[in-house]
Amino acid sequence: MTSPASPPSSPALFCAACGTQLTPGAKFCHRCGAATAAAGSGTGRERTAWIIAGAMGLLALLAVAWRAGTVQPTVPDMGNAGNVGASGASPLAGRAPDISNLTPRERFDRLWERIIRAAEGGDSTTIIQFTPMALGAYAQLDTVDADARYHAAMIRLTIGDFASAEALADTILRQAPGHLFGFVIRGESADRQNQTPALNQSYRDFLAHYDAELRAGRPEYADHTPIIADFRTRAKATLGQ
Repeated sequence: MTSPASPPSSPALFCAACGTQLTPGAKFCHRCGAATAAAGSGTGRERTAWIIAGAMGLLALLAVAWRAGTVQPTVPDMGNAGNVGASGASPLAGRAPDISNLTPRERFDRLWERIIRAAEGGDSTTIIQFTPMALGAYAQLDTVDADARYHAAMIRLTIGDFASAEALADTILRQAPGHLFGFVIRGESADRQNQTPALNQSYRDFLAHYDAELRAGRPEYADHTPIIADFRTRAKATLGQ
């Protein structure tokens, strides 16, 4: 009597982007962070989030390519493609964040940090690669606070989606009137669009609420002290205060 045949073992899976062997069921490559084929077999919410991410990938590619020569160098500067190695590969591309076992918020924060590092190095290749992934992770968040909205807004500004960035600023200010992040986002958006009256208004609003907001002791302010300090310096210099 012959024993039943053993079920065939699952074939090894490899990342289509970098060739790294994947663990069974992995939704993202642990080396480069790219979505895997398994990402499409998750829950309806996950599928929807990554459909959005795919669409944003195309928008990011087109927007960054179009705006590369027009976006003024601000902080963060995500429109300069000048820091690509001689071989054409991004100098940052070899050290992608390991996001295989992270929560959606941890994944979003890690990808945002990745984009910021790329911006500081003028690496638009990495920005194009990771922006849709970061927005996909943002779409998966169960709860969204002002800090996450600020990060998402700055990513939106990167790809020239000013309306979405300003909508996030409006949401921040609606939920927390006077929140400095709302005025920073509005100011950065106005600055990138050369809208001087709107920029100056954001400066006035920021300075009007600055002292009270610092007394509120919001933890997200401590995490972004240099950005707040820089915006305040610019506001006071522009308004002559």
